[in-house]
Amino acid sequence: MKGEPSMPLPFILGGIAVAAGIAGVKKAHDASEKNKQAERINRKAEITCDNAKRLINDAREETHEALQTLGQKKLNIMSRDIHHFAESFSRIHHVDLTDSQGIRELEHLNLSKETLTEMKEQSSLAVDMASGIAGGAVAGGLTALGAYGAVMTFGAASTGTAIAALSGAAATNATLAFLGGGSLAAGGLGIAGGTAVLGGLVAGPALAILGFTLDSKADKNLENARSNRAKARKFEEEMNAAADLCDAITKRSVMFTQLLTRLSGLFRPMLREMDCIIDISGTDFRNYSKADKKTIAMSASLALAIKKVLDTPILHKDGSLTDTSYTVQQETADFLNEMEEQ
Repeated sequence: MKGEPSMPLPFILGGIAVAAGIAGVKKAHDASEKNKQAERINRKAEITCDNAKRLINDAREETHEALQTLGQKKLNIMSRDIHHFAESFSRIHHVDLTDSQGIRELEHLNLSKETLTEMKEQSSLAVDMASGIAGGAVAGGLTALGAYGAVMTFGAASTGTAIAALSGAAATNATLAFLGGGSLAAGGLGIAGGTAVLGGLVAGPALAILGFTLDSKADKNLENARSNRAKARKFEEEMNAAADLCDAITKRSVMFTQLLTRLSGLFRPMLREMDCIIDISGTDFRNYSKADKKTIAMSASLALAIKKVLDTPILHKDGSLTDTSYTVQQETADFLNEMEEQ
């Protein structure tokens, strides 16, 4: 237009180019920042997962060791103390534990023939199994024996089937496989991913959530990183819950081991006394003195208390703690306190 200065075309084109260049630089800068943010988020997610893995691995190993220790304690007591009691008590004739004659230990004692027979069968089985386990015949068998009651674990008629039951429980039960599996860091759960363990907790899928690769689209990278962060947090929550359950199982296992140690400490001297009574006074219960009958009664009481602990499972098949084990723990502790006061 006449009278108005016109801007030369090169300047207009140059201005557009500069503006486009600035926009391009900003876009590249924004993309770079988003990628950096995505990388930071993923690193934190990886750290979250690594910490959670270490937590559950430590808790799992501790629980596995506690159950193995309990299983070994159960096996030792069955193959030695209970076997000793069943053999010696079976020699005594005309035993009448229903007639208390003022002896408190006899008042509520009920050692039936069926119970004694079961003791003899289980203890004889345990003697044979002890050598099998020592020879490595039962992989994870002690863990199964620690987790489940003696009757539930190998209430079988022969050593072979009992060992198979122990091996089977250790190999096929998801919780026992989880507890005895390889390191999570190495990718070894010991079970298939997604399997429910420890009372319903699903183990496995969250372990493979990460693996971040920069894409050409920064927005997609950031979206993926945030998704990884959410998965990592969920995995952390699940592993924290699993670790808490492992800790609870460990505490219950340790308590049962301690109870059996205390019971055995009282039981073994009684067994020696019972053998002396048989050697000196014979095998007719009717001829025993009141003191001798009390010794037999206390031995039988301890045997029944031990059997109750041996038979009580700590875990359900789904890996959750049993309420029964807590009740038996309390009752046995009360019984021990009373016995130790005598």
